[in-house]
Amino acid sequence: MNPSNLIGEYDLSIGLDNFRQDVLHGLTKLPKTLPPKYFYDARGSRLFDFICETPEYYLTRKEISILEKYGSQILEQIPHPIRIIELGSGSSIKTRLLLDAASAVTAYIPIDISKEHLLRSTHALAQRFPHIPMVPVCADYTRQPALPLFDRGRRDRSLVFFPGSTLGNLDEDEALALLQSIRHMLRGDGYFLVGIDLLKDPKIMEAAYNDAERVTAAFNLNLLHRINVELDADFKLNEFQHKAVFNAREKRMEMHLRSVRHQVVWIKDVPIPFGKDETIHTESSYKYDLHEFAAFCRKAGFQSVRSWTDAEHYFAVVLLQTTPAKPNHRYIKPRLSLGGE
Repeated sequence: MNPSNLIGEYDLSIGLDNFRQDVLHGLTKLPKTLPPKYFYDARGSRLFDFICETPEYYLTRKEISILEKYGSQILEQIPHPIRIIELGSGSSIKTRLLLDAASAVTAYIPIDISKEHLLRSTHALAQRFPHIPMVPVCADYTRQPALPLFDRGRRDRSLVFFPGSTLGNLDEDEALALLQSIRHMLRGDGYFLVGIDLLKDPKIMEAAYNDAERVTAAFNLNLLHRINVELDADFKLNEFQHKAVFNAREKRMEMHLRSVRHQVVWIKDVPIPFGKDETIHTESSYKYDLHEFAAFCRKAGFQSVRSWTDAEHYFAVVLLQTTPAKPNHRYIKPRLSLGGE
């Protein structure tokens, strides 16, 4: 039985045709790529939760420690009442900390591409916070920047919450386009709270994506399993290996799947040839400098209010506020691919 404050749901998710189209587009170009947003089927979402518990994966623990220590201080910077819109809500562990610290929340709107994960976590939150109306939205928010429930008549401020360093999965142009779409969604007077992973010793970053239990490897390979199941493909998972390295020039971690031999994979009736050691680039995770990040956000119409970091300066949570739009500014709806941390 659903809690009374769980007010229906919106399903704006993409269909199988989009999945097939994106997969074939990525695997028929050079170098081969796959959109990281497709990691998050039901099994992939569970595996990512396990990744967050591995000793090497510091990102989630550091972000949680910041929200636990500074959650009230963060929300004191924002005039209440507010409604919280969370992008890529996942299991919503960090959301509980934010809602615990908030004094007046008029609505919570989580948006996630994995419907099963989304509904399960929102149901749990609705029971924990029975006074807050909640509306889960299953969507690829990079393709749905102006959602129908974000009505223009409300007077409470909106806070878009984007935890987990997911912004780092995008290259510079894609990240700028997403920030612009979020600013457009917030319209005039709104706030954006985002988690970012900071530059540090490459050994620490590489270990986080190469855990000893090989959970991240299973997460990466699950993408091929999903393609097999949903698109009638014949990937042999034991003939691909997980690879994660830090690209110092681009300031990003990269995840790949490496073919261990020459082979041809069929996606239904489409052959995809692989050379020995050829890789599929499945995810990038950019690492930031705080000052450079603030300057970058100004390009999208945000000004930095304040940032908070953990004691070791591994991770940061940054609060941004919209700045007035320039005259004759024309918003262009972006088309992006987005994944997880």
